[in-house]
Amino acid sequence: MTEFYVSLFISNVTSHLSPTFDNIPSKKIVPTPIEKDVSLVSRTGRDLQRYNTAGYRQVVGCVPYRYKKHGGGEIEVLLISAQKKGKGMLLPKGGWEIDESIEEAALRETIEEAGVTGQLEESLGKWQYKSKRHSMIHDGYMFPLLVSQQFERWPEADIRQRKWVSLSEAIELCQNSWMREALEAFINRKCQTN
Repeated sequence: MTEFYVSLFISNVTSHLSPTFDNIPSKKIVPTPIEKDVSLVSRTGRDLQRYNTAGYRQVVGCVPYRYKKHGGGEIEVLLISAQKKGKGMLLPKGGWEIDESIEEAALRETIEEAGVTGQLEESLGKWQYKSKRHSMIHDGYMFPLLVSQQFERWPEADIRQRKWVSLSEAIELCQNSWMREALEAFINRKCQTN
């Protein structure tokens, strides 16, 4: 089973890359620095998805943040656009799968959707919300993530935009009420530590 999966993965990746490599003269290939690239494959499907005993889907995500370089340490938050035809801005989040820890899932989802990684901090808490698309209840867990690396290319770069905004803009732009509550919990925590 593993060999089939690996060969299918390699053939899918190669089929997407071959037109790109065919157009590059062989003597002018310059390797891309590793810190600018991340795996360009997102996990898909719900085969490994976690559900609690009540049947609620388990979702994890991050509040990616950084300190502004010029501005006395003001915090900025990274928001992403909703996928496909969705409107508004969101925090990166997605399904927590059975083969990973909650922290691994939060980091994976943030890399896949926002193309950033960094230092994961203690959980902000858990929120329950109803999915608009699937009419089911989710448990959403959110973690602050102090961003140390922002990738130029990431798995969902073609379907999402990302934008660094102030904390007040983040609360205003974030379309989901439970994510706004997570942002408020993040702001309260950061205000207490400063």
